[in-house]
Amino acid sequence: MNDEPNLSAEEMIERLAPMLSPRQRLRGIVALVSGSAGTICLASLWVTEPTALPGHTRFAFAAFILLCLAWAGYGGWVVARQTPLFALDRVIAAWITLTASITTSAIIIAVAADRGSGLIPALPAGAVLIAASAALVLRAHIRRAMLLRRKRELTGRDTP
Repeated sequence: MNDEPNLSAEEMIERLAPMLSPRQRLRGIVALVSGSAGTICLASLWVTEPTALPGHTRFAFAAFILLCLAWAGYGGWVVARQTPLFALDRVIAAWITLTASITTSAIIIAVAADRGSGLIPALPAGAVLIAASAALVLRAHIRRAMLLRRKRELTGRDTP
């Protein structure tokens, strides 16, 4: 017969799914390295600028450095995580992407308005970027909800 003890559904889930798949680990490492490299590169450019930069340029540098730090933090969190994520990593990544899209679009639109180069290319490009990012957020939330619902079905628990 079966020599293994009876396992709960939670234990079966933990045995079936690795704590962090190689793909998740690679995504986390790429985010960590890219975010760190972006932070170092942008901070180096900003600090070594020979002249005083205008306020909106300093704001853009700071915003992009913060976004790079967010990606580095996200990557470090994914790599260090020791439990199944149930698509939480995708939700967080999608929100970072939406924040980056909104910030980038706002900066591009502000620069276009400041230069008087016309908002016609900037507005639709920003709208497309933001819409695509919002779709990723929605998809990530739907996927996470589906996985958590399935987990509750298998475990019989009402834990989030």
